Amino acid sequence: MPTPVAEFPVGVELVAGLLRDQHPDLADLPLRVAANGWDNVVVRLGADLAVRVPRRAAAAELIEHEQRWLPDIGARVGAVVPVPVPVRTGRPALGYPWSWSVVRWVDGVPAGHRPPAGDAVARTLAAFTSRLHVAAPPEAPHNPVRAVPLHTRSAAVLQRLATEDVPRADALARAWRTAAALPGWAGPPVWVHGDLHPLNLLVTDAGDRLVSVVDFGDLTAGDPAVDLATAWLTLGREARPTFAAAVTVAGAPVDTATWGRARGWAVSIASALATSDGDDHRAVARRGIDAVLDDGLLGG
Repeated sequence: MPTPVAEFPVGVELVAGLLRDQHPDLADLPLRVAANGWDNVVVRLGADLAVRVPRRAAAAELIEHEQRWLPDIGARVGAVVPVPVPVRTGRPALGYPWSWSVVRWVDGVPAGHRPPAGDAVARTLAAFTSRLHVAAPPEAPHNPVRAVPLHTRSAAVLQRLATEDVPRADALARAWRTAAALPGWAGPPVWVHGDLHPLNLLVTDAGDRLVSVVDFGDLTAGDPAVDLATAWLTLGREARPTFAAAVTVAGAPVDTATWGRARGWAVSIASALATSDGDDHRAVARRGIDAVLDDGLLGG
């Protein structure tokens, strides 16, 4: 799946103009493009800030979700690891059609650019998800493709696995069908990140400490299993049991069926990354696929 074409060109000149228009006290800080992602362009602003600007309409609503909900989420999880809570917000202006945010800059590298993470990252990640996975309010944003019953995603996942883009596809299809047949989440909808793969986790340069969880665009409420898939996507074999032993959902241990669905979500997310045109996405996908198929079920 190729990276979507930008629906509005975003660069330093645009960001400088938006800052002059709405946050003139920040407008003289140096700017440079730090990342040009699937949904957003991230422009570093001085030494301590970054500007997160949607590059297509689908991302604009997600930015608004982050602006609405991340202050509360950040207060809940911030003692464990920081998240990109907006410190300033921006509105459409100068022909640019969407909302945008200024956030704190955190030095780190994506965990997907380092070897599979070890016990220290596993413990912090377990603490983060345990604090996040609490009952969400009724007005929490709805995401039609994450934290939903697994069987509702079967057509899309099996269609993806029928292509030549995904390695070990036959074995993944068997794992998916097993997971999709499990009982669904019976508890109240809990907050979930929704896209907790290692390219959205920042670690130290040595890869030995989690320093931030980013990109909450898929933030939603539902089945926590989608986030627990990070055990296979992010962690090494020896660290997965550490994560499983420490993580909770709504204060309770994770049951066997939820771990089974989490493995199914790992199949879904890894196979989606495998169809990307990004080398880093495909590398993370291959690592996650091997972990899912070679390391079995966790916890329970």
